[in-house]
Amino acid sequence: MTATALTRTQADLVLYDTLSATKRPFTPMQAGQVGIYVCGMTVYDYCHMGHARVMVGFDVITRWLRAIGYQVNYVRNITDIDDKIINRANENGESITELTDRFITAMWQDEKALGCRSPDREPRATEHIEDMQQLIDTLMVKNLAYQGAGGDVYYAVDRFDGYGKLSKRKLDEMQAGASERVTAADDKQHPFDFVLWKSAKPSEPHWPSPWGLGRPGWHIECSAMSTCCLGETFDIHGGGHDLQFPHHENEIAQSEGASGKTYANNWMHMGFINIDGEKMSKSLGNFFTIRDVLKKFNPEAVRFFLLSSHYRSPVNFSDAALKESHTALTRLYQALKSAEMYSDIDVDEAAWSSEAGQAFAAAMNDDFNTAKAVSVLFGVAGEVNRAIKSDDQQTAVAQARILKTLASVLNIVQTSPSQFLQARIDGDAKDGMSDRDIAAKIAERAEAKANKDFAKADAIREALKALGIELEDSRAGTTWRRV
Repeated sequence: MTATALTRTQADLVLYDTLSATKRPFTPMQAGQVGIYVCGMTVYDYCHMGHARVMVGFDVITRWLRAIGYQVNYVRNITDIDDKIINRANENGESITELTDRFITAMWQDEKALGCRSPDREPRATEHIEDMQQLIDTLMVKNLAYQGAGGDVYYAVDRFDGYGKLSKRKLDEMQAGASERVTAADDKQHPFDFVLWKSAKPSEPHWPSPWGLGRPGWHIECSAMSTCCLGETFDIHGGGHDLQFPHHENEIAQSEGASGKTYANNWMHMGFINIDGEKMSKSLGNFFTIRDVLKKFNPEAVRFFLLSSHYRSPVNFSDAALKESHTALTRLYQALKSAEMYSDIDVDEAAWSSEAGQAFAAAMNDDFNTAKAVSVLFGVAGEVNRAIKSDDQQTAVAQARILKTLASVLNIVQTSPSQFLQARIDGDAKDGMSDRDIAAKIAERAEAKANKDFAKADAIREALKALGIELEDSRAGTTWRRV
């Protein structure tokens, strides 16, 4: 399967649509092009591992779409005006711009560390206030919105026939307070009516509008930004599982209420990151920031951990799970490292014509099943190891190139094997030995072996092992890795 043939696998791509609750063939609105909108971060704090799953998940989805020949317009918004942002800025004694700029930069740093490409566009809410006001005005004209006595403008949920279709809820069965962003207000006509425009409070940021000074509600932001970037209807809308209700439900009501058209043709939602069976979130206080996790674990091992489960499945987060992911990723790197003694291992597009290449493509075309795709990589690594054991150099190199090529779509196993294997596994572990120190010990051991002082050579090996440094002897010499 050449690169051209890989492009032809577009026809085989199926994805699970949350709205229809079915897995179905993917057909973009415009042949060869895909528009994706993903709800991004509210930038008042550092990103946590739940955000990491959305970052990595949609990074891989867009990478695969591009690999099979699509031109992708990947849009992920930034919420830079919000109650939490205002409160945090006031607590810190800094301006909202200072706060949001700082955490946007931190978000970009985290994303890069996890091996993610930046979205094609990252619209900020404060840059689209006029677009939001135009959308609210349309909803007012269509009698889908009203201004309360207190000045806030609300969406009237009971005037939109399809409300609840994404989350499979019936309006009359819902309970008020399902979201921390749903507020009880005396001037609401229905308890689940949600705010489109908030009237200004003293000392809060505000903009002029037909309804008085104020600022936008959270939900209207995404409806306006997605429409501005991708049009009234686009191919894929994504985000975390927790956004199905009320955020995405409200987006549908706003956007379809205003345009009369289907808002998004496909809905994709990432599963939760769980801690002790409970969803990780800042509101629950059981979250781990990305940068704190990366202080302890190799970033690629964290990425591998997130890819080892299907994107819709919940994932249980723990130090033990991350250590297991590092160990598993080490097996792939060791296979590449072993094959390197025969030849350089480069990406080779001919790998897609192999049986493993076709199996990998089939897994990714089955609703981006990275868990199954990763299992294909381990099968290839096994072939590398078997070929090396039998000293079949040609097969070892060929299989290693297949491994590296397939893994490149996931953006794993692309660095130097020695660099990965010799990197510290746990940032808190201090073995006190530099690479130069280890090289000196290896040289001392080699000298001891040359002098037939095998007891000393074994003692050096065991001393290094006690520090988490494993020596590996081969015909090419002695190498080492951290374990």
